[in-house]
Amino acid sequence: MRRSPAPCPPLPRLRWRSWWLTALSAVLAMLAGTVLTGSGAATAAPRAWAPKPPPMTTPWTGHVSVDNPLPEYPRPQLTRPDWANLNGIWDFAVTPADAGRPATFGEQIRVPFVAESALSGIQRRITQHDKLWYRRTFTVPPDWDGRRIQLHFGASDWRTTVWVNDRQAGAVHSGGFDSFSYDITGLLNGGTNTLVVSVWDPTQAGGQAVGKQRLNDVTPHPGGGIFYTAASGIWQTVWLEPTAAAHITRLDLVPDLANARVRVTVRATGTNGHMARVTVSSGGTTVGTATGPAGGTFTVAVPNPRRWSPDDPFLYDVRADLLSGTAAVDSVGSYTGMRSVGLARVGGVLRPVLNGEFVFQTGTLDQGYWPDGIYTAPTDAALRYDLQKHKDLGFNMVRKHIKVEPQRWFYHADRLGLLVWQDMPSMERTPDAAARTQWEAEYDRVIDQHRSSPSLVMWVNQNEGWGQYDQARIADEVKAYDPSRLVDNMSGVNCCGAVDGGNGDVVDHHVYVGPGTTVPSATRAAVLGEFGGLGLKVAGHEWYPGGGFSYEDQPDADRLNRRLTGLLDGIREVRLQRGLSASVYTEITDVENEANGLITYDRQVVKVDEAAVRAANRALIDASRSPAPPVTLPTGQYRSLRVTTPGYTDRYLRHRDGAVFTEVVTAGSGTLLKSDATWRAVPGLADASCYSFESRNYPGEYLRHRDSRVYKEGGSGDLFRADATFCPVRGANGGVRLSAHNFPGQYLRHYGAELWLAVPGGTRAWDSPAHFTEDTTWAVEDPWAP
Repeated sequence: MRRSPAPCPPLPRLRWRSWWLTALSAVLAMLAGTVLTGSGAATAAPRAWAPKPPPMTTPWTGHVSVDNPLPEYPRPQLTRPDWANLNGIWDFAVTPADAGRPATFGEQIRVPFVAESALSGIQRRITQHDKLWYRRTFTVPPDWDGRRIQLHFGASDWRTTVWVNDRQAGAVHSGGFDSFSYDITGLLNGGTNTLVVSVWDPTQAGGQAVGKQRLNDVTPHPGGGIFYTAASGIWQTVWLEPTAAAHITRLDLVPDLANARVRVTVRATGTNGHMARVTVSSGGTTVGTATGPAGGTFTVAVPNPRRWSPDDPFLYDVRADLLSGTAAVDSVGSYTGMRSVGLARVGGVLRPVLNGEFVFQTGTLDQGYWPDGIYTAPTDAALRYDLQKHKDLGFNMVRKHIKVEPQRWFYHADRLGLLVWQDMPSMERTPDAAARTQWEAEYDRVIDQHRSSPSLVMWVNQNEGWGQYDQARIADEVKAYDPSRLVDNMSGVNCCGAVDGGNGDVVDHHVYVGPGTTVPSATRAAVLGEFGGLGLKVAGHEWYPGGGFSYEDQPDADRLNRRLTGLLDGIREVRLQRGLSASVYTEITDVENEANGLITYDRQVVKVDEAAVRAANRALIDASRSPAPPVTLPTGQYRSLRVTTPGYTDRYLRHRDGAVFTEVVTAGSGTLLKSDATWRAVPGLADASCYSFESRNYPGEYLRHRDSRVYKEGGSGDLFRADATFCPVRGANGGVRLSAHNFPGQYLRHYGAELWLAVPGGTRAWDSPAHFTEDTTWAVEDPWAP
C-alpha cells in the first residue's frame, strides 16, 4: 500500500487535531466579522459557525474556506469574466414538509454542502417529512448596473423554490442532478437583497431519480450495503452573473471529425434576429470562425484537427459572440475537443471506436461520495484527485455511477483525458406516469448540460433493473437526442431482475468477481459494466471499523495486487480475444461500508501498487491496438501436454481413476500410462473458438474442472460443456496456457502433481504465486499413444 500525498496527517488523533484547528480558525474569523467581497464572492455577514467533526477526514477537509468554499468558476464551458459566488454561510432552518417559511432561522449552514454532511455544519438526518430552508443577503456590485442579473444553482436535491425579497423567482425546480437559473433582475431592490430557498427531498420515499441515496443515519453504522447516506438540499455552487438582455444561455459543440469541423448551436434568450459568431483557436491563434443565426446550427472549420484522446487530450479554445448587427452584445468562452465516437467491425468483431480506432476502455466505477461532504467534494483539488488517480493507475475510462457531477468534474476529465460513461441516476422503484415524465425531462436536461464535453462517450440509461421501464424506447430516444455518443440501454442486463431492451450500442454484463464471458452480438459491442470488487480493509481508514464488506476479501495488499493484476491480465489474455471491448472495475474508492476501493474512503491510502496496476492496464490497452494472432491448436488430432516448469519437464498431463495428475512419461513407460497421457483436441463443447480435450482411451470423456479440481468425465448440459471448454492463451517459449471458458483468467495448473483450476492472486494453496506462470504453461507435443 502507498499513502497518497496528504496535507492532513492520516492518523486518527492527528486528524481530530486538524479538524479542531479548522473549527477554531473559523470561529475566530467570524467573531472578527470577516466578510467576503470582490470578484467571485458576494457580500454576506455570517455569525458564529463551525463545521461538525466528520467520520473521516480527507486531505482537503481542513482546507475548505468558511465563507467562500469552492471559489472556482463553476461552468467552464460557458464562461464570463464577471460573477459572484454565493457559497458560504447561510441562515438555515428545518420545518415540517408542509409548513411555510419559518419566522426564524435558528441555525447556519455552509453552502453548498448538504445538511447530512459534516462540512455543512448541520450533519443531521433529513427525511421526507422535512423541508429545508436557506437564507442569506447579498448586494449587487455597482459596476453591474444596467445589466440583467442571473441567479444560478449548480444542483439542489430535490424540489427547490427560490424567493428574492419575498417574491418567488420563476417556477419551482424539480430535479437533483441538473443545474437551473433565474433572471432575478425584476426582484432586486437596489440595496441589500434577501435570498430565501426551500428544498424538499423525499429521497427513496419519493419517485424521483435518487441514485444510491438512502435515509440512513448520517454517522457511521453497520450495514447499509451498496446504498449510502442521503444528500438533501443545495449541493453545488450557487452564484450570480450579470448579462445583457440578449445573452447566450448554452453553447452546444459537437465535433465532426470526418469533415474537419465542429457543429455549433448558440442558444440564447432575449434575441430578435441576432446572429452568433463562433471562433475556434489554439494557443491564441484562430483556426476557424463562422457566423450563423442564434439558435440555429452551423459549422466552424477546424483544418487538420488535432484529435482529442486519452493519450493526447488536446482542447481547442472557443469564443462565442452574440451579435446585434456588427456589435457583440454578449460573449462567452468555452472549449472543445475534436474526436469521434462510434461502433465498427475490427477483425470481424463489433467494437467501440474512438477517432475510428478501437482502444480497449479500462476504467473503474466512480460513485463520487465523500466522508466529509457526502455528495460534494470538499475542494476542486479533491474533485480532480479521483480522476487523476485513474490516470496514475493506467485507466483510460471512468463510469460515473448513478450520480451526475458538477461541470468542473467534466472539465477535469476533458483536460486529463478520461473517457466517461455517464449514468442517469436511477429511481427506487418502477415509476408511475408522473415519475416517468419527471425522470425523462431531467435526463434530457442532463444530456443538454454535458453534451459538449469531449470526454463523455456513452450514456448509461438504467442499471440492473432499478426503476426500469421502457428500456428500448428510452435507448432509441437518447440516441436520437444525442447521436454523437454511444448508448447503453441497461448496465448489468444479466443481473438482479434486469430486462434487456435489446437495443443500444452495447450489451453490458455485471460479473463479480469476474471477468465473465460477455460476448458481442451482430449489433452491439460487448462490455463488462462491473466486475472485481476485491476488498481490503485498512486499519485506521475504515468508515465503520469492522463493518466493511466486499465481493472478495483479500488478506493483505500483496494479495490484492496480485489478484487485481491477474484479473486485468485475464481480460487481456482471454476476454479481449473473445470480443470484450471494455471493463469497469468496482471501484476507485471505498464508499462508507464498501471496502472494495483501490483507495480508502478518506483518500489517505492508495491500497494497490500503482506501478503494477498501471502496467497491467497499459498492457491491456496496448494489446487492443496491436492484437496478437489467436492461439490455435490442431483439432481432431491426438496430442500430449507436457509440463514446462523447470525441473519437471518430463511430466505429462494424465488421468487416473477419473482425476487428472501429472506424471513422468518416457519411451519405456507402459501402454496404459501413455494412453492416459494422450488427448484429442476438439472444438470447444461450449464455444467452438476454444477447445475441449477428449481422452484417448475413454472417448466421450473430457478434461473438466469441478470445484477447482480437474477430472476426466463424461456428461451433458450447459454447465458440463462450459466446464469442459478451455481457451488457449499464448505462453512463454511457444507454450500454451489454458483458461477456463466459464472462468476467464483462471488456468489449468499442476500443483503437487494434481491438476487444479488456479486463480492468479487467489488465496488457496494451488493459487500460490511461486512458479504460477510456469505451472500454468503447457507444451503441446506429439502424442504418446498415436
